[in-house]
Amino acid sequence: MTEKTTSEYPLLQRIPLPAYLRQLPLEQLPEVCRELRQDIINELADNPGHFASSLGVVELTVALHYVYDTPYDRIVWDVGHQAYGHKILTGRREAFYTNRRFHGLRPFPSPEESEYDSFTCGHASNSISAALGMALAAKAKGEENRHVVAVIGDGSMSGGLAFEGLNNAANTPNDVLIILNDNNMSIDRSVGGMKNLLHELQINPTYNRIRYKASRKLLSWGFLNESRKKSILRFNNSLKSLINRQQNVFEGMDIRYFGPTDGHDVIELVRTLRVIKDMQGPKILHIHTVKGKGFGPAEHGGAIWHAPGKFDPQTGQLIKTDESGLPPKFQDVFGHTLLELARENSRIVGVTPAMPTGCSMNIMMEAMPERAYDVGIAEGHAVTFSAGMAKDGLVPFCNIYSSFAQRAYDNLIHDVCISRLNVVLCLDRAGLVGEDGPTHHGAFDLAYLRPIPNLTIASPMDEHELRHLMFTAQLPDKGPFVIRYPRGRGSQEDWKCPMHEIQIGRGRKLKEGKDIALLSIGPIGTVAQEAIRQVEAEHQELSIAHYDMRFLKPLDERLLTEVAATFKKIVTLEDGIRTGGLGSAVLEWLSDHGISIPVVRIGLPDRFVEHGSPQDLYHLCGMDVEGIKGGLTN
Repeated sequence: MTEKTTSEYPLLQRIPLPAYLRQLPLEQLPEVCRELRQDIINELADNPGHFASSLGVVELTVALHYVYDTPYDRIVWDVGHQAYGHKILTGRREAFYTNRRFHGLRPFPSPEESEYDSFTCGHASNSISAALGMALAAKAKGEENRHVVAVIGDGSMSGGLAFEGLNNAANTPNDVLIILNDNNMSIDRSVGGMKNLLHELQINPTYNRIRYKASRKLLSWGFLNESRKKSILRFNNSLKSLINRQQNVFEGMDIRYFGPTDGHDVIELVRTLRVIKDMQGPKILHIHTVKGKGFGPAEHGGAIWHAPGKFDPQTGQLIKTDESGLPPKFQDVFGHTLLELARENSRIVGVTPAMPTGCSMNIMMEAMPERAYDVGIAEGHAVTFSAGMAKDGLVPFCNIYSSFAQRAYDNLIHDVCISRLNVVLCLDRAGLVGEDGPTHHGAFDLAYLRPIPNLTIASPMDEHELRHLMFTAQLPDKGPFVIRYPRGRGSQEDWKCPMHEIQIGRGRKLKEGKDIALLSIGPIGTVAQEAIRQVEAEHQELSIAHYDMRFLKPLDERLLTEVAATFKKIVTLEDGIRTGGLGSAVLEWLSDHGISIPVVRIGLPDRFVEHGSPQDLYHLCGMDVEGIKGGLTN
C-alpha cells in the first residue's frame, strides 16, 4: 500500500466522497486533479492495473462529480478502464491498494461494490444504451431532476451497440448527455471511419453559446416548441454543415453536438457542463484528451501503458521480471505460427477486433499489412466480415478474446456455421484470466459453442498442439473451426516444431491406467499430469489413466468406448463452466449409450468467479493440483 500523507494530498484527504468535492471553490479543482493524478500514478506503480486510460480522464472525472449530484445523478462509464479516479473520489481511496487483488476492489465499476457505480462495466459500447434506459426509467418514476451521463471513448464508438443506442436516443424523448472521450486510442490505436470523422470535426468555440442564447430567446417568445424543434434543428444543422463544409453524423441524427473541447481544462469543463446540464434533448459533448496525460512515458508509450505492470513512478522505467528460460505465451505462439502459415498459404488472412497487440496479430500486420485487418471494437462484424472472405475462398483466422466473442454468437451461427464456411475462430484468454475478473473470464465458450451444428471445437494442451491445430484448420474443407487457448504461458520452451495435420475428433492417451480415467481438454491437462503423479505417489493402490480429448466437438467416441469398457470411475477436467461443457458432453454420451459409470466433473462453478491472481482463482474453484487430487480420490 502506498503511504498517503496529508502533506502530499492535502485536498484529496478532504474528499472522502463527491459531496465534499462540491464544497471546494472552482479555482481549487486543478490542484485536486494534480493530486488525483499523482495518487493514481503512485498506486499503480506497485499494484498494476489500467493506467493510461484513467490518467486521461482525471479532469473529466473531477468535473463530472463537481457538477452532478452523484450518486443520485448517474454516470455510466463505458468499459471501465478509465474509472480509477472515479473510484478514488467515491469512498474507495483508502482501499484502492486492494484494487484487482483477490477479495479486494473490483477491477471495473460494479453496482455491487458502490452506489456510485451505476452500471456493470467491462465490455465496450454499452454505456449509451444503459444510460438511455436509466433516463427513461427516471422519467417513468417521476424523477425528472435526475441527470444521466454516458462516458464513452472513441474506440468504443466503433461498436455496433453504441450506434444502436445513438439511434434509439435520437428518436426517444430523453435528456441524456453523452460524453465522447476522444484520444485516438482504444487499447491499440483507434481505426476506422468514426476515428476519421472525429478527427475532422471542428466547431467554432463561440457557436454553441450563441445557439443556446438564441434558443432561449425563441423559447421565451413562444416560437420554439416541441412541434417546431426538430425542423429548426435540421435547418440549423444543414446551415452549419454548409458553412463548415463538413458533415456531423450526430447532429444529422438530431442529437445536439458540443465541442470538440479540451478535456484537460477542468475549469472550462465545469463551465460547459453547467451550461448544457439542464438542456432538454439528447446531447453529445466531444472532448479531446491524451491517454496517459501527466505521465510522460505513458503519453507517448502507446499500448504498452494501457496496463504496463509495475514501474518506477519517478523515471517511468518498467520493472520486468527475468523471463529467460520460460515458455512463450500462447498468444505469441499463435502470432508467429499464423505468419508462418500465411507465408505458405496465400489464402490466409488475419482479423481482430481492436486487439492486434493483445493477441499478437500485430506480428502478421507488420509483415503482411495487406493481409491482416483490425476492424475496431466490433466483434460481430469481425466474424461476419471473416465469413464474407471465407465465402469467396480466403481462410480468415479471426482472433477474439473468449469473453468478447460472446457478442458475436449470432454471427457465428447465422453467417458462418449454417453455410459451413472455413472461418478459423481463435479464442484467446479462454478460461480464468485472473485480475480482470468476471467480465473477462473466458468461462462460457465451450458450453455455448457445443450445441452449434457444423462447428469443430478444439483446445490444445500445449504449444505444439496449438501449432498442429492451426495447421489443420487451414487445410481445405475443414469448415468452421474454433481453437481456444488461455491467457499466459504454455509449458514448452522449445515450442517451434514441424506442423502436421491432426485427425478431426481424435484425442490421445497420455498415460496408461486401470482404475480411474481422467479426461481433460486444453492446457489444464498439464496441471492434471502433476495431480496424477502426486495421487499415485500417495495412493500406490490407484492407477490413473490420462486422456487429452483435444476436441470437444466432435467427441472421440472410440476413445470414450474404450474408457467406458475399462474404468470404474471417470473424472473430466476443463477450464470452463462445468454446466454444458466437456463433463456434460461425456455424461450425455454415456446416457445415450445406456452406460452407468460414476463421473466427477471438475470445472468452473455455476456462478461468476471473482477477480484475483490465477493461482488464487484456480484454488477457489477446485481446479489446481489440490482440487484435482480431491476429484480423483473422493
